[in-house]
Amino acid sequence: MEFCGLVKMSTLDFPGKIAAVLFSPGCNWDCFYCHNRALLQGDAPRLDPGEVTDFLHKRRGLLEGVVLTGGEATLQTDIEEATRSLKELGYQVKLDTNGSRPDVVRTLLEKKLLDYVALDYKAPFPRYREICGQAADPKTMLKTLSLLLKAGVRFETRTTAIPQLCEGEIIDMARAIPRVPAFVLQDFRRPEQYREEDRFRISQKPRGLKFLAAAAEKIRPYQPGAAVR
Repeated sequence: MEFCGLVKMSTLDFPGKIAAVLFSPGCNWDCFYCHNRALLQGDAPRLDPGEVTDFLHKRRGLLEGVVLTGGEATLQTDIEEATRSLKELGYQVKLDTNGSRPDVVRTLLEKKLLDYVALDYKAPFPRYREICGQAADPKTMLKTLSLLLKAGVRFETRTTAIPQLCEGEIIDMARAIPRVPAFVLQDFRRPEQYREEDRFRISQKPRGLKFLAAAAEKIRPYQPGAAVR
């Protein structure tokens, strides 16, 4: 796989694990609030693959896991080979995905190459293209969710409570999918890079933890694993 960024140690990105985070280039969606916009077009400077491999070898026994994120990591044609190599080094592997490539996720699950998956649940289904660009299709996310529910692997759904989503819509989102182990709400943070036409949208005030806590409480009848992060 190609990587454009590395967080050498994180206690937040892989629940219960001390992990490194690797960022891959390119994404097939275009969420207006994306914090990794420099990676979207796939032309960001690459890390030296030998240096990444050396780092991971040296950190065996110190790190427990590796998070593959992006961009959208499932776009990488050699993700199966990369995850297998990480498993052979003794790492647990977490995948962050928008759910747009269920066939890739199916292969990784069937070959037992994933230990945890964070599936982004972006918006109410009718608003996916408005929020995530014209290529976004919630049907693919639902297919990925169905695979995860059957696979027995640890996973969560993640929803960023952007200012454009009201509490009622978040509740509707919680009701629209089967119960998941963890339905995580996270607050909106203004990105440093954004399209000029999105200036008004990204300038809106974040909801804040009080709003998130209240929303989590209201969706627990439908999603008992509701949490705020």
